[in-house]
Amino acid sequence: MLQKNLPELRRKKGLSQESFAELFGVTRQSVQKWESGDTQPTIDRLLEIADYFRISVDALLGRQKTDVETLRTSDMPVPKYDTLDTFDDYSAQLANEEYQCRDEGRDTSSIRELVPAIERLPNNRFRAELADTFYRMTLSLPPVPDYRYTEPSSYEAIEALCTHSPGTLKFDRFSLHDRLSGAVIGRICGCLLGKPLEEMKLRELVPFLRQTGNYPMHRYVLSSDLTDRVCAMFTYPLAERKPYCADTVTCAPADDDTNYTVLVSEILRKYGRDFKPAHVAREWLTRQSKFAYCTAERVAYRNFVNGYVPPSSAEYKNPYREWIGAQIRADFYGYINPGDPKAAAEMAFRDACVSHTKNGIYGAMFVAAMIAAAAAVSSPEKVIEYGLAEIPSTSRLYAGVKHILSLFCSGASREETVADIHSRWNDELPYHWCHVIPNAEIVTAALLYGKRDLAQTVCTAVQCGFDTDCNGATAGSVAGMICGAGRIPPEWKEPVGGVLTTDIFGIGSITVQEIVRRAESLIP
Repeated sequence: MLQKNLPELRRKKGLSQESFAELFGVTRQSVQKWESGDTQPTIDRLLEIADYFRISVDALLGRQKTDVETLRTSDMPVPKYDTLDTFDDYSAQLANEEYQCRDEGRDTSSIRELVPAIERLPNNRFRAELADTFYRMTLSLPPVPDYRYTEPSSYEAIEALCTHSPGTLKFDRFSLHDRLSGAVIGRICGCLLGKPLEEMKLRELVPFLRQTGNYPMHRYVLSSDLTDRVCAMFTYPLAERKPYCADTVTCAPADDDTNYTVLVSEILRKYGRDFKPAHVAREWLTRQSKFAYCTAERVAYRNFVNGYVPPSSAEYKNPYREWIGAQIRADFYGYINPGDPKAAAEMAFRDACVSHTKNGIYGAMFVAAMIAAAAAVSSPEKVIEYGLAEIPSTSRLYAGVKHILSLFCSGASREETVADIHSRWNDELPYHWCHVIPNAEIVTAALLYGKRDLAQTVCTAVQCGFDTDCNGATAGSVAGMICGAGRIPPEWKEPVGGVLTTDIFGIGSITVQEIVRRAESLIP
């Protein structure tokens, strides 16, 4: 009978009367009456309920039940959706997807109101199926009129929209070892500087730095800064960050920013300079657990497992496709192509396209090209221009970096430039906080106002907020290549002891000099 079968079926799906009622657009009182036998659903509603439980109407009403239907209702495994990590749950990321589609120049008016409606639902199969439908709808969104940007994701189309620097740049091979060492040390130290403050928003970041006598920032965050009194002043969980403070570590702690630098060296050692995107995907699957990957990289990892190959792995249900992930993976391609920004950018493309599209790819190409140029030139402005030459001049990233250059050249102060970035990008919004463009703008500002000084550069990158460890690492890598290890003060190098911990299977810890040696062995 319906009053016996319906509660049993509903509970096996983990549905309350309220959530079941919401699924079928009725009141909880209606469900109560069905289950008590006072009333019965209409025939249309019975058909919907039977279809949802994948049984016949007769079986639902208790008239008959086949062996197959018994198996379906009692033995079929059902995911426990509420245990999914956020990065693995597309239905939890529809707001980011809508923002992303809008930024790409698509008219999202037809799907915008669906976002809160779907995200309010209980996290179950029905919500996941609606999210699937939402994704399919995004694929056919029309373009908005008069969109200003042209942003391809294939290398040939990207290359056609780049200005490119003429030929290669001459670099001093005698000083290259020092420069490479500086780049690796700069990356590691910049990451460590930002790691205790990762995800801290500017509204608390600056007051914290002032409270601890570190504004303008000029040193690492120390565990002694994180007193009970100071920690109680902020909502950010500062006490939990003590393990990442410079006076508590004996080497550089594992971090995705530095994992990728070493992982790229592993890919190149195995497959050489002619590696393919498929090789990147294969190494991701075999060299780290999925929990070492975040945002776009986690989605790509899941897509690899499910049979999607690059570039589809970057596209399918990936609302993070223009976030910062590919940009933080690009440094090693600059290390092994000193004086050749174009070659560095092309390698970075092959890596980036497994997980990112459009500006997500360009961020990686921009950084790799800057680092390659920094091996040969010492002017931050010129380094940035060489980086820009390898990405489409018709892109949002190009426009954003050019805007920061314009502010700097017009005499804007560091504080004015930071305020300008925060006026256009909201670090309280996850989509903005981790998007490649505001973070690339911060790296650009840090290089310009850092004036070839590693400490000043990484401190500027971190105190600007947004993705602090990523930006500290990237800015430190470029600045370290410009200045060399010999010009990095000992107080910045000493906490890490020249050793980096990783999450990579078979690596564990690795020395700075081993990373440098690997880079040198791959330079033509």
